[in-house]
Amino acid sequence: MNNPILKNPRNIFFYILFWMFEALAYFLLISLGLNIEIKFSIVDSIVFNILLAGLGLSFWYPARYISVEDNFNYKIFLKHLISGIISSCIWLLVGFLIINNFVKAHGYSEFFYSTLGWRFFIGLLFYFLITAFYYIIIYYNSLQEKILKESELRNLVTESELKSLKFQINPHFIFNSLNSMSALTTIDPDRARSMILKLADFLRYTLANNGKEKNRLEEELKNINLYLDIEKIRFEDKFDYIEQIDNGVLDLKVPNMILQPLFENAIKHAVYDSLGKITIKLKCSINNNFLRISLENNFEDGYSKKGAGIGLQNIKSRLELIYGQKNLVDIKKEDNIFNVILYIPV
Repeated sequence: MNNPILKNPRNIFFYILFWMFEALAYFLLISLGLNIEIKFSIVDSIVFNILLAGLGLSFWYPARYISVEDNFNYKIFLKHLISGIISSCIWLLVGFLIINNFVKAHGYSEFFYSTLGWRFFIGLLFYFLITAFYYIIIYYNSLQEKILKESELRNLVTESELKSLKFQINPHFIFNSLNSMSALTTIDPDRARSMILKLADFLRYTLANNGKEKNRLEEELKNINLYLDIEKIRFEDKFDYIEQIDNGVLDLKVPNMILQPLFENAIKHAVYDSLGKITIKLKCSINNNFLRISLENNFEDGYSKKGAGIGLQNIKSRLELIYGQKNLVDIKKEDNIFNVILYIPV
């Protein structure tokens, strides 16, 4: 892992800006606080702060390779103390040699030696401050990576759960249709053939859209009509289907295959168990930033829900996983009317 300060120009700019302010403060301290000549103060401030800024970049490596993730103990402190002493000595030696030999500031040696103690302390202090700053960066980056990995894992789990729920729904209907076709083969071959063709169209649509998480409501309704055509062959005139679709909702996106288990539930637990005609009514409208999808059907006295619930529970689970909200499914049963309402955020 490279030094994060060098990764983008903005970090470099702020790092340089920090050391410019530090050099100014350093200059004011030795020129005003210690009454040192201006030329000594300027040269000393520029040289030593440039060197310390350069050394500060190298402090990333002891912070990177001396880990404190487990616990901070005396061995780690001792390693950093030795590293800080070495870096301070290098800083002081190189700075002194540059000023004394290249700048040739007369009388500088006496000033340097008289301030050697607090210079060494400053070098050691900056080592620990900059290293601590790097530890904060390392911790922050590790935390962000952990959060990202957890988010990716949650997404993978959610995607896996959604696929699992979808696969629970599709075979359920297919097996019912195959059983119906098997029964019709000997009773009415023509109806069985028509049912096979309808089922082929239905499966073609399902496979073509299987990879999609969401689909347009209009496409889902076309698929529902294919499903109802299949069931019409099976039950003939035992049910009527009514649609009430408000303007502007057909282009809205809904989870793929979210409507089919609703209709399957109505067919299986109302039409199949009824002696009279069942009316299945679908209403789609906008209600408080939600696409409200209502499917209701009448049922006869004695109607029970034994065996039902898997499809509806799958719908609840899928909507909660996709939208991160609960209570998006409302189920009502009163006055011989069974009603399921979905609320799809738009």
